[in-house]
Amino acid sequence: MNILIADDSPEIVHIVRAYLKKDGFTVFTASNGEEALDIFYQEKIDLAIVDWMMPKLDGIEVTKTIKAESPVKVLMLTAKNTGADEFLSLTNGADDYITKPFHPQVLMLRIKKLLGLAQTIFIQDLMIDPTNMKVWKKDDTIDLTKKEFELLMMLFKNRGTILTREQLLIGVWGMEYDGVERTVDTHIRRLREKVGTSIVHTKRGVGYTIENEL
Repeated sequence: MNILIADDSPEIVHIVRAYLKKDGFTVFTASNGEEALDIFYQEKIDLAIVDWMMPKLDGIEVTKTIKAESPVKVLMLTAKNTGADEFLSLTNGADDYITKPFHPQVLMLRIKKLLGLAQTIFIQDLMIDPTNMKVWKKDDTIDLTKKEFELLMMLFKNRGTILTREQLLIGVWGMEYDGVERTVDTHIRRLREKVGTSIVHTKRGVGYTIENEL
């Protein structure tokens, strides 16, 4: 698949291109808006990563032109970080919006999600890569143990349903585990400390759940 990077920062282009090429993408680069559109017209681009503040033609104009003429996905990558900036970008055609500085692995997940290549999970401000068992909160990596990750995924897959301690114990630790149910409470407490208290809810006397409204 062909990816266009349009950014006037050589450092940003170098980093993003390296990650994309590592994952097998063909990469085209432009340092200004006019050059970006020239490449867009000449090549079969599947996704464009566009900086907002570029010379000659800014990212908003580039995005509007691309979206007016094609179904190509556009990801805005910019230092402009207010809610109003994000709103303006998305209402002018951008499919996603990431602010600088950014985590390259998070950017790659967003790209793959736009292209339909990854099953990225979003829970409030968490982003989860289930294949590689990685979790980010607002672009910061969250270090979960294997059991904490498995608890989070089991609750997510059964969101809207209250799971008892026994169900979680069997689902995560297995039928052969002979420990006590309070093991679940301990791991849930540690999980909440890492991901935040608003994601996993306690139903007193019953168990735990992640609500459907994410």
